[in-house]
Amino acid sequence: MLAHVRSAALNGIDAYPVEVEVHSGWGDTVIVIVGLPDAAVRESRDRVSTALTNSGFKFPMGRTTINLAPADVKKEGPSFDLPIALGLLAASEQLETQRFDEFLVVGELALTGAVRPCKGVLPVALCARAEGRRGVIVPAENSAEAAVVDGLEVIPVQNLREAAQFLEGEIHIPPVRVDVTTLFDQPTEDDVDFAEVKGQESVKRALEIAAAGGHNVLLIGPPGTGKSMLAKRLPTILPPLTLQEALETTKVHSIVGLLRPGQALVTRRPFRAPHHTASDAGLLGGNINPTPGEISLAHNGVLFLDELPEFKRSVLETLRQPLEEGHVTISRAAGTMTFPAHFMLVAAMNPTPDGKMPGESRCSPREIQNYLGRVSGPLLDRIDLHVEVPPVKFREISAERTGEPSAAIRERVVAARRRQQQRFAHKPRITCNARMGPREIKQFCALDETTRALLQHAMAEYQLSARAYDRILKVARTIADLAGAEHLTADHVSEAVQYRTLDRQIWG
Repeated sequence: MLAHVRSAALNGIDAYPVEVEVHSGWGDTVIVIVGLPDAAVRESRDRVSTALTNSGFKFPMGRTTINLAPADVKKEGPSFDLPIALGLLAASEQLETQRFDEFLVVGELALTGAVRPCKGVLPVALCARAEGRRGVIVPAENSAEAAVVDGLEVIPVQNLREAAQFLEGEIHIPPVRVDVTTLFDQPTEDDVDFAEVKGQESVKRALEIAAAGGHNVLLIGPPGTGKSMLAKRLPTILPPLTLQEALETTKVHSIVGLLRPGQALVTRRPFRAPHHTASDAGLLGGNINPTPGEISLAHNGVLFLDELPEFKRSVLETLRQPLEEGHVTISRAAGTMTFPAHFMLVAAMNPTPDGKMPGESRCSPREIQNYLGRVSGPLLDRIDLHVEVPPVKFREISAERTGEPSAAIRERVVAARRRQQQRFAHKPRITCNARMGPREIKQFCALDETTRALLQHAMAEYQLSARAYDRILKVARTIADLAGAEHLTADHVSEAVQYRTLDRQIWG
């Protein structure tokens, strides 16, 4: 007998439908899986056969052929265990149902027949809705994740027998429902706050500008000046995720398996801080079967690279394309994958190998130049703000007065982002000033003659590149948004220019 069960597989951060065809016939008792299965899928025949026996079902005798269609795309992971087991039951006439076409089924089976959670359930749920299915049958621990997809019945199952009884109509399993609005309304208490940072008012101002416009930042200063402390508090002043951003971020975390059991959505902006020993594949993603790396896990959040020159130069150069395009494309023998990578880059570094400023360092000019040369000029041009982080004075450290709290700064940031959303309402791909293209810069960053002359002088004085020119205008636009100004003025441009001079003073 032939049975058809609907399932899905992952391709990048999206899922595509897979039809599990199971045919049970005469011959020696053997299970053959075809359709380009990987090792985990091939091993499912052993898990499924044991799970069937321990769940009180009969193992089908004779030759059983399982085809995963489309047959020309490689299938990965253990999520096909449950659909294969249900197909075997239907093909051996132990399960009679007409409901296979209504649901997409995914789930890993334990040897006891229990259904274990699997990765990528949110993309599978989105695929089911796109296919016009009534719902999905998923592991109970993944049900909240799938339930954020509107217009879909999410059926949580604990074990194989429960799934079979539901499909036969013997039992009723109420669909899981999640109120997305409630998820975003839940109060969040940050472990860190800008109020804890003593001094460094100029650096706080730069980070406020970066958060308001989604700009990349480089913090340069001696050890112990608070670079890491400031960077870790940046997410506390970023605007909250929108539903679309939360779905995109959750999809990435889901396929990597970073969601907690029962977690429905990632509702806070990610903060990723890979070690400087990270490889190209660790940062960009890759391996034999391409999976997201750190820059995709930081999508819609912050990627913090501490001790920037200590990263391999080849690793740093791979950041150039994602910083410009907002996605990363990985080509391997197994295929080509594109992952989202819209993130704020926050980097920190010492100005010299011994951590002191160039005029105070005991390192030779060649040693300093070799150290700074690990960070290329093209990468620096893609960082909007270069900020000096000076040592904190004793009177600031010992002062009892606390700094401005993150909540107050975030209010100004959210107000500035709101102005940008109104400005780019007809351009959905642009969500903040940092993502403006040449056309938007020309339209929204017009300069009067006085301001144009000021910028021309700064470009010549500091030998800035054409890309730096665009970055200055984007930052100036953000400064104007924070001030509630409609047009750019010389004050806005002057402040933006000062965030491009430090790199020339050190690197030049």
